[in-house]
Amino acid sequence: MSNIVYVDNAATTKIKPEVLDKMMPYLTEFYGNPSSIYSIANESKKAIDKAREKVAKAIHADPKEIVFTSGATESDNWALKGIAYANRNKGNHIITTKIEHHAVLHAAQQLEKEGFEVTYLDVDEFGVVDLEELKRSIKKETILISVMFANNEIGTIEPIKEIGQIAKEKHIFFHTDAVQAIGNVPIDVNELGLDLLSLTGHKIYGPKGIGALYIRKGTKILPFMNGGAQESKRRGGTENIAYIVGLGQAIEMATSNIDEKVKKISILRDKFIRRVQEEIPYVRLNGHPSNRLCNNANFSFRYIEGEGLLLFLDMKGICASSGSACTSGSLDPSHVLLAIGLPHEIAHGSLRVTFGDFNTEQEVDYVVDELKVIVDRLRKMSPLYEEVEKE
Repeated sequence: MSNIVYVDNAATTKIKPEVLDKMMPYLTEFYGNPSSIYSIANESKKAIDKAREKVAKAIHADPKEIVFTSGATESDNWALKGIAYANRNKGNHIITTKIEHHAVLHAAQQLEKEGFEVTYLDVDEFGVVDLEELKRSIKKETILISVMFANNEIGTIEPIKEIGQIAKEKHIFFHTDAVQAIGNVPIDVNELGLDLLSLTGHKIYGPKGIGALYIRKGTKILPFMNGGAQESKRRGGTENIAYIVGLGQAIEMATSNIDEKVKKISILRDKFIRRVQEEIPYVRLNGHPSNRLCNNANFSFRYIEGEGLLLFLDMKGICASSGSACTSGSLDPSHVLLAIGLPHEIAHGSLRVTFGDFNTEQEVDYVVDELKVIVDRLRKMSPLYEEVEKE
C-alpha cells in the first residue's frame, strides 16, 4: 500500500496513463489550430470530432448534440442561463432542488436577481425529490427543470426517468447535472427524456478544465461564450484539443464494462459501510441506503467536528472530505445535509469517502482501522461525549 490512501474520488480523480498518452501528441506534434486549413490543423479537427463521437456514444446522443466546455460549472451555468434567456418570452419560472451543486444553485440565484422565479424543491431524509411536489410546483410559466442525476455529497440517485416523463408531458426543458453519475450509472439521454446534460472530465480519470454540455437537437438555448464560430457557433473560443481528446478517452473507458466496474466498487463501498456501522457507535449513514452511487459512503459521526476528523486522517495519509470539494473552505455545514433534515451539530461531523478504480480492500480496512482510533480520540476531547458516557 502506498503512503497515500486516496478515497476522495468524488472531488477529483487521478488521470489514467491511457488518457495522458492519448493527449500528449496534441500538446506536441498536432498543435495546429483546428480552425486553420493545413494538415496539422486538420489532425486536430479530426481528433475533436472523434472525441465528440465518444462522448455522444457514452450517453447515447448524436455527436452534433455535444458541445465542449471548460467543465461542469460552465455547463451548468450555460444550461440554466442559456435556457432562461432564450425562453423568457414563454415564461420565467425554473424548478430545481435544494441539494444541487453550487454551480446550479448560484446560477439560479443570479437568475432570481434578474427577475426570474425559482422554486427549490425539498428532498426527503434520504435526499430524494418528491415527484408530487415537483408536479405541484409546475406553472404555465415554467420553462426549465434542473435536477442532478446523483448527489455529489450523499450519493443518492434521483428518479431522473420519472422527472423526464413529467417534463416531456408539460413541454418543459429538462436538465441534469450528471457529473457524479457518468461512469457509475448507465445513461441514455433519450430513454431518460433529457434535453440537457452536464459532465466533466476530472471525475472520470480525465483532465481538469474540460467538460461538455449535451443539448438535444431543437432545444432553444442562447450561447454562453461569444466569440468565433467554434463548436458550430455555440461556444466561442479556440478548442482545448488535448483536453478534449483526454475527455473522449476517459469517458470511453469509464462507460465501457460499466456493470463490472460498479460491481467491483460496490464491494469496497459496502465493506466500508458495514464495518463503520458495526464498529463505530453513534454514526448515521447519509443518503439512500440502497439507491446510491456505487462509490459513495457518507457518514455523520456524533460528538465530533468533521474538520478535526479530516486533519487526523490526513496525518495518517488518508485523503477524504466532509462534503463537496467546492465548499471545503466554508465553516458552514453542508447545505445537502441540512436539506435532508440533519441538525447543524450532526451535519458538522460528516465524512464523505468515495472509492475509485485504484482503491483496494486493503485500503478500506486501513481507513476503517484508523477512523476508529481517530473518532475515539476526538470524542474523548468532547464535553458532549463525556455526558453520554456518564449516562
